[in-house]
Amino acid sequence: MKTLKLRISHTVSQKIRQPLSVFFSLGVLSLILTNLAQAALRSPSVQDCLKCHDNHSSKATQISSEKFFNSVHKETTCLACHSVVTAGVAEAVATVAAGGLKTGVFEKSLNGCAYTFKKETQCTRCHAEVAKDHSESVHNSKRLPVGCARCHVEIHAIQSQKNDKLAIAKLCSQCHEHQSAYFKSQHHQAIVEGRNDSATCTDCHGLHAIKKIDNVSQGRLFHTKACLNCHADQAMMTKNKVTAIGPETFFESYHGKNVRLGYPEKVAGCADCHSAHAVLKASDLNSTVHSKNLVKTCAQCHANSSASFVKYLPHAEIRDHKKNPVLFVTFILMATLLVGTFLFFWVHSLLWAVRSYVERRQKARQLAAEHLASDGAGTTADGSLVRSAVHVIQGRKKLYKRFKPIHIYLHIVVIVSFLGLSLTGLPLKFSHTAWGKVLVDAIGGTATAGLIHRVCAVITFGYFFVAIGMSIQFLFFGKNRDKPVLDKLFGPDSLFPNKKDLSDIIAMFQWFFFRGQKPSFERWTYWEKFDFMAVFWGMFAIGSSGLMLWFPEFFGKLLPGWMFNVATIIHSDEALLATGFIFTVHFFNTHFRPEKFPMDFVIFNGEISKEEMIEERADQWRRYEAEGITEEFVVTKPSSLVWDLTLKAFGFLAVIIGLTLAVMMVYTLIAHS
Repeated sequence: MKTLKLRISHTVSQKIRQPLSVFFSLGVLSLILTNLAQAALRSPSVQDCLKCHDNHSSKATQISSEKFFNSVHKETTCLACHSVVTAGVAEAVATVAAGGLKTGVFEKSLNGCAYTFKKETQCTRCHAEVAKDHSESVHNSKRLPVGCARCHVEIHAIQSQKNDKLAIAKLCSQCHEHQSAYFKSQHHQAIVEGRNDSATCTDCHGLHAIKKIDNVSQGRLFHTKACLNCHADQAMMTKNKVTAIGPETFFESYHGKNVRLGYPEKVAGCADCHSAHAVLKASDLNSTVHSKNLVKTCAQCHANSSASFVKYLPHAEIRDHKKNPVLFVTFILMATLLVGTFLFFWVHSLLWAVRSYVERRQKARQLAAEHLASDGAGTTADGSLVRSAVHVIQGRKKLYKRFKPIHIYLHIVVIVSFLGLSLTGLPLKFSHTAWGKVLVDAIGGTATAGLIHRVCAVITFGYFFVAIGMSIQFLFFGKNRDKPVLDKLFGPDSLFPNKKDLSDIIAMFQWFFFRGQKPSFERWTYWEKFDFMAVFWGMFAIGSSGLMLWFPEFFGKLLPGWMFNVATIIHSDEALLATGFIFTVHFFNTHFRPEKFPMDFVIFNGEISKEEMIEERADQWRRYEAEGITEEFVVTKPSSLVWDLTLKAFGFLAVIIGLTLAVMMVYTLIAHS
């Protein structure tokens, strides 16, 4: 019974499994055939496609085999660009089962072809980097949607234009017909003549990463940067017999310095003067920089441009004595003044520092020896007095008035305005440095720096005229009005140089070299008089040149334009002289020499001790004693603690700023020499 049940069960199981096996086999076969059909459908060869498309009556779908196999895409399959959308799979399966679909072409299918495609091509499959550049370009914007096929027409017959600059210009002009002036330009003419170094559209604008050109910073930068791609290439310019001075002389100008500092929107770039597309030789009557067209060209920015104004030399070679003799002489004179002044006073400061150090050590050793020889009370062991070689001044801490309040306030104004001028002017002078860029950015840009610079210039003119007024009052009015003017001009209270200053200089150098005693001075020393007189020279040189550069259109009607080149040289070099001198020589004479370090505070509170006055200005002290007027200058109420602390903080801040700028200037001059 048990055996019978097993047989019945086995028989039933076999009958059930047989149909299942048949169905499973058919399913696998169907899947295999479907995949084979789809594989066949998705892999047509170029020849398969051209069998139809080479003979299409419609121009939209007709593709010439000859042109395709001579194009840049000849090694590319159709499916590299066209994505397949499979149609008629069931029919494909049936055809395969019947032994068809050997060539991949149906006799009976949609439009006579077993393959349908997406309308859009996918250039990114091969040109990923190009597509990325294009996606970020102005040609992919809402305002200007330019796809690949707009430029790369006849995609199945396309030829390479990589080195065909004439073809590139022609292609771009199909849309940019308003830039047809390019075809008359010097650039295009050079290409026609076979000089392929010359610029076509893509040399300036790029191939696919074409940026929008506007009047903000990046767009304005393009007006110069595009030109530098070629004109900064010395070898290329020499090869094509084009002057290579353009970039260097441009960046020495106010325009170029602004561009280099990152503010091109404030000034003219190359294309603003030479035009962007209609670039012609200066000798061409149609050139924007021809002498007859310069007034109009400059008037784009300088509304009151004149025939005299445009004689300015934007690319002047100041070191070329043949081309620009006046500029060359100006440059040599300013360079001589710079070198001569710094050489004399830096040597003077160095010798003074060494001599003062030696003298102070000698005094310190002498005092120590006297102290050891005495019992601390000025007597030796046997009770006799020690005669000190170091002069002890009675009442040495007593304070006397050296400066009046107007002198103190005036000096504070001088410090503020001078630092303002330095902080806003030096970035232009050193526009090629990283610190110049950082400094002008911190100020708020060249426009803000220019505004501050002009405000400080007005303040400078203000205190200069105050000094003139005080000088007139000293010479012609005041308590000694009956005294002859020349006596007052060359007298001991005058800041005008006299014979004693010459003898003091000689005596000072003798002291430097241990050849004599240190000279005793009157109210004003020769280096203080030099500082004062430098203000008058500085206002003549830097003030007059600054006014010319501030109001160029006004002065352009009175003076030839090349005078602005002269003014630029003088203003720049005199500014370097002034800042370099104040931050090194003046700081040493006033604060850093051993006798005064770290700061002489007299200019901030006007007070000087009797000891200091006798040590440094013995002639003045003796004169006051002889005249019996020493007590007239006694300080009865010293400056307050708050005033002293505030002004000391201000003074140290000014010194730190000055020293930092001095270090940056010296480092830059050495590094770029």
